[in-house]
Amino acid sequence: MDIKINAVNFTVDKKLVDHLTEKVSKLTLFFDQIISSEIFLRVDKNDEKENKITEIKILIPGKELFAKKQCKTFEEAGDLVVEALRKQIVKHKEKQLI
Repeated sequence: MDIKINAVNFTVDKKLVDHLTEKVSKLTLFFDQIISSEIFLRVDKNDEKENKITEIKILIPGKELFAKKQCKTFEEAGDLVVEALRKQIVKHKEKQLI
């Protein structure tokens, strides 16, 4: 699976890149036909503590899955987004079996 990470208006450290890559790579355990994934990291400009936005788009044959979460840290948001995508993948697989 091809994984691209895009940080909007800031530089991502290697630790965060490794964390997100590891989490997204684990999605192949649930569905081995994932073609690619694209991760967008943004910092919202409001004064709230939960201003880190993580969006992940994954491409599977015939469909594109997307999830977005906003949390205090990119790691936390990334974990929640990956979990949301895992649920979408499971639903997609169930529909294919019908």
